[in-house]
Amino acid sequence: MKYAILPVTPFEQNCSLLLCESSNKLAICDPGGDIDRILAAIEESGGEPEKILLTHGHIDHAGAAAELAQRLHLPIEGPHRDDQFWIDMLPQQAQMFGFAPADAFSPDRWLEEGDTVSVGETVLQVLHCPGHTPGHVVFFEPVAQLAIVGDVLFAGSIGRTDFPRGNMDDLVNAIRGKLFPLGDDIAFIPGHGPMSTLGQERLTNPFVSDSRYG
Repeated sequence: MKYAILPVTPFEQNCSLLLCESSNKLAICDPGGDIDRILAAIEESGGEPEKILLTHGHIDHAGAAAELAQRLHLPIEGPHRDDQFWIDMLPQQAQMFGFAPADAFSPDRWLEEGDTVSVGETVLQVLHCPGHTPGHVVFFEPVAQLAIVGDVLFAGSIGRTDFPRGNMDDLVNAIRGKLFPLGDDIAFIPGHGPMSTLGQERLTNPFVSDSRYG
């Protein structure tokens, strides 16, 4: 699997294009906004769009999902259904943060812990990782040793938990109990900022490192 990272919206959110090299099918993960830029990146990739994947329902991750799905006739998969209230609030979120108008929607498929999603012939595992939002999910591709973690974990930091239904204990448990066991060599694309590895965060991240919880 090949990937490209496209920072979008004033929040510089990492929209990811995930390309199955054997089938040339493409998934767009977390299209928060800047649709014209996303469409240009899709065309440049040469991939055939197959679906939209969402880690959670915040405006900078899901704001353009409904319009992009309509334009390209794509299904939306994810997040977990516990984020429906965030998706229902997309119009209000857009107004609150000065984003372009965004439509609420219901995904074509809600995702649960243990589910898989396919991009062409590539299969990604789904991990339900609440804490930042209650319905946040992570996508993990074991062959490429890559995880798309949204706003669960960042290089040197973790997601905020002061939003409605956020929970710090849930977030830490998801990171240490679900992400870190995937392996130190796993690289991850966070929702914002540079990539890192789970091993690097396990060693040095001041919020969830082994030295803090060991």
